[in-house]
Amino acid sequence: MRINLARERLAKGETVFGCMLQAYRSPEVARTFAAAGFDYVFIDMEHSAFDLETVQDMIQASLEAGITPLVRVCELLYSLVARLLDSGAQGIILPRVDDAKALEEALSWLRYPPVGKRGFGVNPTMIGYETHTMPEIIEHMDRNTVSVVQFETRAALERADELLSLKGLDIAMVGPADLSIALGIPGEFENPQLISAVEKLIEQCRKHGVTPGIQVRNVAMAQAWTERGMRFVGTGAEHVLLLERSKEVVSQLRSAAAAAI
Repeated sequence: MRINLARERLAKGETVFGCMLQAYRSPEVARTFAAAGFDYVFIDMEHSAFDLETVQDMIQASLEAGITPLVRVCELLYSLVARLLDSGAQGIILPRVDDAKALEEALSWLRYPPVGKRGFGVNPTMIGYETHTMPEIIEHMDRNTVSVVQFETRAALERADELLSLKGLDIAMVGPADLSIALGIPGEFENPQLISAVEKLIEQCRKHGVTPGIQVRNVAMAQAWTERGMRFVGTGAEHVLLLERSKEVVSQLRSAAAAAI
């Protein structure tokens, strides 16, 4: 059975980096990110049109390529979380959560009894067509599945200590876009109010033994937050990277053509 490589690196105290899959319905992007050296892919079902079959293909491509597949669900539904985990997802990203009871229930879906409430349903692709006992599968899946909870509202920040203290919460990931809107400073990612709020959350994560994380839009922001203590850092999305690199190449080609005249 496959190991959650991003989780292993975090357990060693390392920082992991990932990128979002949001626009292009191709498993090859996950393989490309693995070859590039990313630690995880952030498969987005909240702000994309991906269906479960597309996501399953992305998950399997990620596992085969050796990159950790994490999926952001569009809402807190056991039926959705369970199907993604049984498709091989090694972690679930829970968005827009600021209620402790709702979060506690959602976290319980990620692990089997007696720790959680996940139902046991194994398909061959989930365990790499290997033969294992039920206890072996349960132990492996519980250990290699991570929970990522997004902090993106005032209420979530105000209740951070309560939320972070819940059993089974592995990573607290800031959503700076929605958080900036919630704070009344939309898009002001360098605003001292936002920076101060996120830095406070980082300290609270350390106190509760939760990995602090963030999903940002560019490398400069990722570097800045890594230096501030973020250890689970997502940078941009596949369509952003493609467009940025394409613009760079075209600009270089135009300059070369102009110089040759």
